[in-house]
Amino acid sequence: MQAGLIRPSATIREDRPFELLGLAPSELRDYFQSMGEKGFHGDQLYRAIYSRRLFSFDRLTEFSLQLRQALSRTASITLPELETAQRSVDGTTKYLLRLSDGQRIEAVFIPEPSRNTLCLSTQVGCPMDCRFCLTALLGFSRNLTAAEIVGQILFVQANQDKGETGRASSERSKPLNIVLMGMGEPLLNLENVVKALQLMSDGDGLAIPVHRITLSTVGLVPKIRELAQAPVIPNLAISLSATTDEIRSRLMPVNRKYPIQALLSACSDFPLPRKARLTFEYVLIDGINDTDQDARRLVRLLSGLRSKVNLLPLNLGEQGVWRPSPPQRIVTFQKILRSKGLPAFIRRPRGADIYAACGQLHRAQAARNTA
Repeated sequence: MQAGLIRPSATIREDRPFELLGLAPSELRDYFQSMGEKGFHGDQLYRAIYSRRLFSFDRLTEFSLQLRQALSRTASITLPELETAQRSVDGTTKYLLRLSDGQRIEAVFIPEPSRNTLCLSTQVGCPMDCRFCLTALLGFSRNLTAAEIVGQILFVQANQDKGETGRASSERSKPLNIVLMGMGEPLLNLENVVKALQLMSDGDGLAIPVHRITLSTVGLVPKIRELAQAPVIPNLAISLSATTDEIRSRLMPVNRKYPIQALLSACSDFPLPRKARLTFEYVLIDGINDTDQDARRLVRLLSGLRSKVNLLPLNLGEQGVWRPSPPQRIVTFQKILRSKGLPAFIRRPRGADIYAACGQLHRAQAARNTA
């Protein structure tokens, strides 16, 4: 069992079933002991949920019939429910998921030849108000629980298992990358996100290697420093998207509180495993942040940081205020970065036709396209 799992005390509410998804092993042991049962049943249930993907008490044949019946009366294992699923022409699938209180979020599954990527939401909506992001138009409703974060993974995996046998088997055999880049700012929900990271990376949990998990943030400086002290530290991606405070504050209001130099200072202190790099995400907007001068400033800003840059052409949204930089301008921008020794990669948008690409998640209720 991975060391350092957070152990907030479990509390049992009598007005509704007690949710067991998202609990650490110690919490599950506490729950069973509160029922007058042996604590080791908590470890059994933990492995059943995350390793064996069992979400019905009836399938827990290692438990007595009496215990299964008692669990059915008092507890639940609740995954998000599917509202719509849309399939892009490039194979990307966007899931609109309904939570137990009726709120809705989106998760995106991106298949690739050598791996799969799953983009998760961490909040219902987002309070950060980035000007180029459709999710900002939703405003903010609430944080997701750890159960609701890992529940997205379990739901998508279960959905894959329901697909064609050959395809499902093929998808399961690929490594899975997790990116916390969906709806919301992960660092504003740090306690639940860290607990979810522990469940993801625990060998007895979802067993996803931590080097395959990336958290993306707009740059909340104190929270970056707090994340650096967490028991599980994912890869860190910073949404930068400008090289001057004037332009970044225009695009991303968070910059007024945490300007670029303060952000880069926190990044320079962030612990990196050997060979790992910080990722800086740079959304290229025509005539706003895509000049040669911007490229050269970006090289100077990131000098001394072990980093790489992902260049993302602006994904068009309903507001239509800006346009993405032309393809040749993006290539020129990349060449300038690379000529100075800064690794830079142009990221092809995935799922843009179904509004599943970066900055497009908006809980769109389109007609269902079965994945």
